[in-house]
Amino acid sequence: MALKRGMSASRNNRGPGGGSRLPITVALFFFLFLVALMFSIGPWLRTGAPIGEASLPNGSSDQDLDWRERLALQHVRSLFTKDVIDVITANTADLGPFSLDAFRRSNLSASWKLVGAEVSADHLSSYELKSKQPASIVKQEVPTRKDDQAPFIESPEKFARRQLREKRRYKRAAELMRQGDETTIKFENAAIERSKSVDSAVLGKYNIWRKEIETENVDSTVRLIRDQMIMARVYLSIAKMKNKTDFQQELQARLKESHRLVGDATADSELHQSAPEKIKAMGQVLSKSREQLYDCKMVTGKLRAMLQTADEQVRSLKKQSTFLSQLAAKTVPNGIHCLSMRLTIDYYLLPLEKRKFPRNENLENPSLYHYALFSDNVLAASVVVNSTIVNAKDPSKHVFHLVTDKLNFGAMNMWFLLNPPGKATIHVENVDEFKWLNSSYCPVLRQLESAAMKEYYFKANHPTSLSSSASNLKYRNPKYLSMLNHLRFYLPEVYPKLNKILFLDDDIVVQKDLTGLWAVDLDGKVNGAVETCGESFHRFDKYLNFSNPHIARNFDPNACGWAYGMNMFDLEVWKRKDITGIYHKWQNMNEDRVLWKLGTLPPGLITFYGLTHPLEKSWHVLGLGYNPSVDKAEIDRAAVIHYNGNMKPWLELAMTKYRPYWTKYIKYDHPYLRNCRLSE
Repeated sequence: MALKRGMSASRNNRGPGGGSRLPITVALFFFLFLVALMFSIGPWLRTGAPIGEASLPNGSSDQDLDWRERLALQHVRSLFTKDVIDVITANTADLGPFSLDAFRRSNLSASWKLVGAEVSADHLSSYELKSKQPASIVKQEVPTRKDDQAPFIESPEKFARRQLREKRRYKRAAELMRQGDETTIKFENAAIERSKSVDSAVLGKYNIWRKEIETENVDSTVRLIRDQMIMARVYLSIAKMKNKTDFQQELQARLKESHRLVGDATADSELHQSAPEKIKAMGQVLSKSREQLYDCKMVTGKLRAMLQTADEQVRSLKKQSTFLSQLAAKTVPNGIHCLSMRLTIDYYLLPLEKRKFPRNENLENPSLYHYALFSDNVLAASVVVNSTIVNAKDPSKHVFHLVTDKLNFGAMNMWFLLNPPGKATIHVENVDEFKWLNSSYCPVLRQLESAAMKEYYFKANHPTSLSSSASNLKYRNPKYLSMLNHLRFYLPEVYPKLNKILFLDDDIVVQKDLTGLWAVDLDGKVNGAVETCGESFHRFDKYLNFSNPHIARNFDPNACGWAYGMNMFDLEVWKRKDITGIYHKWQNMNEDRVLWKLGTLPPGLITFYGLTHPLEKSWHVLGLGYNPSVDKAEIDRAAVIHYNGNMKPWLELAMTKYRPYWTKYIKYDHPYLRNCRLSE
């Protein structure tokens, strides 16, 4: 409207003398033109609409524009420099903010101003946040529509929410990228750790898991020959199936040559000089066989069959190894057998009056310290007695009750007659002279005489014989046929006048005085023993068959086991509880071996269930016969160390680091030991 008023005023002031007012008229016209220009440019400066669009801030269409405004729009490009138009276009083309930095970069005049008050940082666009440019003043970001309608002006609240949503999206994307990087790093580290375990593997080897201790590829030629022999056997089998007699004969000949060449060689240096020629000849035969005989399905089947055969052979050899180790552990070495025979001969050459031990009056004195030792090993028994006497404070108060079998009775007597245990008392008995111990009274003797037990032990083709299973070989040892192993359940019958007795196995060594055991209060229990259960080992379910209802009803599978080898028995409580009767009851129920396998520990756990008092572990340390990692400090603190297991100290199987604890109680310069070539 200001434009119209200016134009009408100029018309009314015209007159005949208007020619003199020409400069004023020109100035007025230029002023009015500037006013119209401000009306035209102002909306675009305020809203950020691009130059050249036919849209007005009040929502009017092109038909409603005044002709003067149309004229101004047409002359805009001629009135402004190209730099100004470029700045305005660049800051409005993509609905972005109108930034002062653009003016600074374009070297515009400082007289230029932006319409609108300063806004907060929350209203800054995402473009400026990402580019981290200096803070710019923006009135409002307004998206334009593609049609001819007026632009929609977004409220500050919606604008702030949209900016927050963008920030959250950006933050979430950054978090996902960070997590992805962490996961990648984790997988890379895991792969590196896995690769460390195969650093020693050499690619191209016969077995990448095999560790080459010596020089690299020290036996590569040997392995190549063996691989050729395997493939030759495969093609030989296929040649037989396809009646290829020429290939069959040639392969057989090359196989024999390779077998003679490799023999028992384990390194390339052990091969004959003709090895390269033989390998080349075999390679040529295998190449021809591959061209004529190769069939993927048949080769795969043959290799699988060979693998199964090798697996069966490994199982068989493992079973034989287990049996032989059990056999070696339970047999008597030649030296000890020689010692027993020489002692037996010399004993029966002695006059009767010289076969008696002194101090027999101490044998039934309940005020002394009594030991029970049942053994058929002269040397092992001597170590038990000697180690006990050496570490005893008062040897004269110790009484040893030895029981052996008829075969070793003379040797055991002769050894201790020649080597008496100082002031201690010793007595040797023969288990075969216990007339009360017969099959009518003892269930084990009756079962050992049964046909089923004889078949179990002596019939090779029985389905439960040694050849069919290796899992229970240790229970099928001949020692279980001896009553020496079961005599521990008849202690009150063997020693009726004693109150307490300490039972010792013959594979133990005494390192301290044991008289303190007689002062231990068993709290009304019969058996004092060291428990052997750990977190899950040596509990009742390891020894007993809990699938049997008799076992499941009466015993706890998680009950802690204990060890034979050093046990303090209260014989008075034994008699009151009728322990031997309990043993007979369960032994009769196990005639077909469904409750437990053979042995004395399972029936011992049953018989003394709830009647065993746990002793301090330092009294009895076990495992020296099978565990190579027993703590040396525990061994040194122990009163008794036990070589339970297969690696007995008198065998070549013994672990050398534990053997000195046993050998120091043997005098290897003894004439009998030297004659039988027994040495450390």
